[in-house]
Amino acid sequence: MTLEIIGTGFGRTGTMSTKLALEQLGLGPCHHMLEVIASPAQHAYWTAFVDGAETDWAKVFDGFNAQVDFPGAAVWEKLVVAFPEAKVVHTERPEDEWWASYSKTIGKFFAHRESLPVPPPIAAVFAKMDQLLVQGVFGGLDRDSSVAAYRRNNEKVRAAIPASKLLIFTPSDGWNPLCKFLGVPVPDTDFPRSNARDEFWAHFGGEPAETA
Repeated sequence: MTLEIIGTGFGRTGTMSTKLALEQLGLGPCHHMLEVIASPAQHAYWTAFVDGAETDWAKVFDGFNAQVDFPGAAVWEKLVVAFPEAKVVHTERPEDEWWASYSKTIGKFFAHRESLPVPPPIAAVFAKMDQLLVQGVFGGLDRDSSVAAYRRNNEKVRAAIPASKLLIFTPSDGWNPLCKFLGVPVPDTDFPRSNARDEFWAHFGGEPAETA
């Protein structure tokens, strides 16, 4: 199995709903940050990558047909080279909406990660994700640098990926554009909806209280 679908959209752009949709269409398994959290092998791959090791992307994504969300979305430029036949699904939402969601979930997680009740192996892999995402992709946790990185990524995807291989998508678009792009039948079910704020924090023992 090799990656046939690459997700270039940042977390909090509907990536979990898109993962569920791809798997419902029979196009999974779909790699997502949840797979990294759950797999010691994934911990090792991403730790080695952040530490500068040469990376065999076919090995990292072995067993996956698709990928969405971080950390894959942080390295999509490498993935489109490693998997040149893959189609690209770019999840996106208006940047103010994205920031409102990101700042209360992913951004807040990284701001508080050292005090959260997560097992040591998970804490260790997220220390590496901090290097990759907060320090590397975003250049900080503030709104200006985060939104600038989000905007820059959206523009870069459009510039780099041929239109014939690219779908700009948000889950509110529903099944039709996704199924047409991927050449599969439209299911007779509602498009999946997932990963509200409370669902996000349930993975980490609950949302930390706001500090004054």
